[in-house]
Amino acid sequence: MEPGNGTRISEFVLLGLSEEPDLQPLIFGLFLSMYLITVFGNLLIILAISSDSHLHTPMYFFLANLSFVDICFTSTTIPKMLVNIETQSKVITYEGCITQMYFFLLFGVLDDFLLTVMAYDRFVAICHPLHYTVIMHPRLCGLLVLVSWIMCVLNSLVESLMALQLSFCTDLEIPQFFCELNQMVQLACSDNFLNIMVMYFLVGLLGGGPLAGIIYSYYRIVSSIRRMSSALGKYKAFSTCASHLSVVSLFYCTGLGVYLSSAVSHSSHSSATASVMYTVVTPMLNPFVYSLRNKDIKGALKRFSGI
Repeated sequence: MEPGNGTRISEFVLLGLSEEPDLQPLIFGLFLSMYLITVFGNLLIILAISSDSHLHTPMYFFLANLSFVDICFTSTTIPKMLVNIETQSKVITYEGCITQMYFFLLFGVLDDFLLTVMAYDRFVAICHPLHYTVIMHPRLCGLLVLVSWIMCVLNSLVESLMALQLSFCTDLEIPQFFCELNQMVQLACSDNFLNIMVMYFLVGLLGGGPLAGIIYSYYRIVSSIRRMSSALGKYKAFSTCASHLSVVSLFYCTGLGVYLSSAVSHSSHSSATASVMYTVVTPMLNPFVYSLRNKDIKGALKRFSGI
């Protein structure tokens, strides 16, 4: 596979989180543990929802999809990182890097879209409770997820195809533990202006759009809750949103933290460390947030495990 100027690039070097040999076993053990917790935690959520007929509702349908995407999201980066540490190699092939970047973008943005769809679901449930089952019928739920997938696939395809047009010189070191689009664009020795413009445009559109939708949904939800006369009614209404609101806060706060860390500190090591928060920690914590704060999920997990 050849970049735009015909210079053949066969591989990149992923610098990872640390170059200290003594820290590699610790990093390997820590990330392996977090990866296994993420996979098994989200898998339990999916199995609990699919096995309990009481949870066959739009909210839990979206949650099951979110858990599946979280498993895929972490599986895009962590296994390769663990293999590199185990084999004491930092190399990733050019094709492997493009592929990893494609799926990282796909599942990362899809996470954002699903959180927005879940916010819309909570908006309908609280602001239009009498029409909830009519509005959130199975066909609409499936369509919302399908449209999210299509938009994210197209976004990843555009970004990846544009990255294929870039040419690279001698500096092929990526200061991350995975192939990040922004880092690849910065490494290019060909003109990357169009890539940067498209990248920021799509970030604003596919990142800012869903965030605006979530903010608007919760603005309407809070306004609806405030008009309720019963304190118990307010508590029940808010409790149905608590888990989702926690996950949304975690997702956007960690993403914002990475952005601010990169903007304030020019250290590539600090940026790589900060990116661990949204690539690994957030998907790992999501099952805990939903299982600890949601009685239905806790009950389903107990029934599924036979406790």
